[in-house]
Amino acid sequence: MPMNTPIRARSSVRPLAFAAGFAITLIGTGVPAFSQEILRDTETEEMLRSYEAPLAKAAGLNVDATKVWLLGDPEVNAFASFGEGGENIFIFSGILLSLKTPNELIGVMAHETGHIKAGHLIRGEVGMQKAMIPMLLSMVAGIAAMIAGAGQAGMVLMGAGQAMAQAQMAQFSRIQESTADQIALKLLLATHQSPIGIYDTFVRFASEEAQGAYKIDPFAVDHPIGQERVGDLQAGVDASPYKDVKDSPAVTHTFEMVQAKLAGFVLPVREALARYPESDKSETARYAHAMIYLRQPQLAKALTEIGSLIQEEPNNPYFYEVQGQIYLSMARPLDAIPAYQKAVSLRPQAPQLRLALATAQLATDNPALSQAALTNLKAASLVEDDDVFTWYETAQAYSNLKNLPMANLSTAESYYSAGAMQQAALFAGRARRDLPQGTADWERANDILGAAQTQAKQQR
Repeated sequence: MPMNTPIRARSSVRPLAFAAGFAITLIGTGVPAFSQEILRDTETEEMLRSYEAPLAKAAGLNVDATKVWLLGDPEVNAFASFGEGGENIFIFSGILLSLKTPNELIGVMAHETGHIKAGHLIRGEVGMQKAMIPMLLSMVAGIAAMIAGAGQAGMVLMGAGQAMAQAQMAQFSRIQESTADQIALKLLLATHQSPIGIYDTFVRFASEEAQGAYKIDPFAVDHPIGQERVGDLQAGVDASPYKDVKDSPAVTHTFEMVQAKLAGFVLPVREALARYPESDKSETARYAHAMIYLRQPQLAKALTEIGSLIQEEPNNPYFYEVQGQIYLSMARPLDAIPAYQKAVSLRPQAPQLRLALATAQLATDNPALSQAALTNLKAASLVEDDDVFTWYETAQAYSNLKNLPMANLSTAESYYSAGAMQQAALFAGRARRDLPQGTADWERANDILGAAQTQAKQQR
């Protein structure tokens, strides 16, 4: 954003590592209290965006403000959440790896878009508040009974209230889930896509649920009971004129390549090799092998695998990205730079590729490359202006160029994006002292200081 834009509260994206296309971060936008690892990968994000954009448009949402994130979590799950600046859909790595076709993943995303369309992200809080009422009332009655000497009766009253609250919240959630299913069917119809994917996915879920049915309390579960859900979806499948539409070969290929890349990155090595044996010389298997060998690390073997893919598909930017990361892992940043430059030339608008190239340029410790790195970092921050690692590297580039005021301002931006307002204010103050008064950068330092002071007052 322009440096003189009024301050706003940002989502916090905290880089922890940077590896082979997948950058691991923590995100605080709409994520529950257990904050998860976010896997940043341009190839995966472009695929997910291509799936979500038509669904969001059909739902009447702001396409640019509806973002899809990949969570590094083996659970077969997905959820939607409202965040600053728009809506967020979170896809767990476990569900992406478990699905069979692109259409199945699109069905899952249509369901989550259905939650956003129906306003469940706001109403869920109302439902929870309503569910708390019987529990609180029962606690008051139970405590009164215990004070009166009826200890056992008081405990029963309190337990009954908790059970009632749980059942009420589960019923509220089941209604929302069913509504999201029906909206998903409408979105798939509006975008001329088959509902078979969402149907097949929930058929499998129902089968798994049935195998453990003896454990299920139908009044406690927060999703529609499996067979009921399948029955409700069946009518939508039968009525759709697009039920026989298949994923194109190109879409299927991209999906399978992303799955292979992800499997090689997140699965235990033994499990990944069971899925993609070393005897398998297919394109997807070699992509998975490159990631596996990078992690072990068997870097020479990783280079061989990715090199064979580049030879067959020389205009694939993501192969060059992985090649660049392998060279960085070998402490050979000068060799990584041409690979990343090729990736950027093929996808110049991808901020994560720009960031990777800048990282390699700065890793050479060659001051002559600092200006080029800064150019790439500025291009990245134009798209993602709240990425902590981008600002951290920007501060390093300015420091190499002996521009201390801008290094301080970039450090302030990094802390601000991370939500560390006290440190952000410290460096913003240093930057404001040395920057030309009235410039956009000076105003930006003032904005950060103002935001830090506002937060400090609110916390008193």
